[in-house]
Amino acid sequence: MPGGAERILRRRINTVSNTKKITRAMELIAATRVARAQQRARAARPYSEQLTGVIEDLAAGGAEVDHPLLRQAESISKVAFVVCAGDRGLAGPYNAQVLRTAEREIQAVRSDGGDYAIIAVGRKVADYFSFRGYNIDSTYSGFTDNPSYENARDIARRVRQLFDSQEAQQVDLIYTEFVSMGTQRPIVRRFLPLEKTAVMAAEGGGEAAALAGFSFEPSAEGVLADLLPRYVEARLFTALLDAAASEHANRQRAMKAATDNAEELIVKLSRAMNRARQEAITTEIMEIVGGAEGLAEDDDDLNIELLLSELSS
Repeated sequence: MPGGAERILRRRINTVSNTKKITRAMELIAATRVARAQQRARAARPYSEQLTGVIEDLAAGGAEVDHPLLRQAESISKVAFVVCAGDRGLAGPYNAQVLRTAEREIQAVRSDGGDYAIIAVGRKVADYFSFRGYNIDSTYSGFTDNPSYENARDIARRVRQLFDSQEAQQVDLIYTEFVSMGTQRPIVRRFLPLEKTAVMAAEGGGEAAALAGFSFEPSAEGVLADLLPRYVEARLFTALLDAAASEHANRQRAMKAATDNAEELIVKLSRAMNRARQEAITTEIMEIVGGAEGLAEDDDDLNIELLLSELSS
């Protein structure tokens, strides 16, 4: 039995060692990808900031438009939720936190007597809510760890269809905000309707003087109307990049923890295997000593019998 226990422990050590190699490789890959995702987010920021700045300046300059994206509904009977999570697991609490946040918001809408629609970004979102019988309007997957602007444009197109047709009077965006390598948090932000142009100008600090000397064709209002859909796409793309960076950061931490746990388990199993080997050696020695003592006793009995037979003769 001790020898069998040693073989079992050795097999377990080999299995854990192989798992450790996999988790270590996944940790290194995630570290590379999170750095790349941060670079993409930084590269996309100037476009988003410039677009936002132009809209704020146009609003400060007095440009007013009656755009569907700015339309405030008198009553909200249906809310659409754009829920962004991952296509894969092994990312620690990343997916679970977003899904729990989204489910809490949906339940709040339902408890108020409202309806909802889910725009699932990521396979995990679709699987989670479809399994629980929630209403999923549309699903987008296969790109969550490396989103492109075209992906954001496709999602924004469907969001605009829901909002422009008044099928949904409000759209909320739920995703994980990337704060730093050690901090990522799920947040809920109102996506549509957009703020009024006056609010954009006041909160964004737009300056009417920035437009001095510029002429717009066909008009400032026309330019503003054309920029608002692109503003929606840029906001969504920024959220997708944040979510991708958060996913990689969570996966890196999860794989590092798995690698550390595997190392600790290997140490414990190695100690147990050494104990099993020592027990096996001790058992063998005891068996040899016991056998030697038994042979010695047999020899003594034989000598006594020989002596008694000689005396009797």
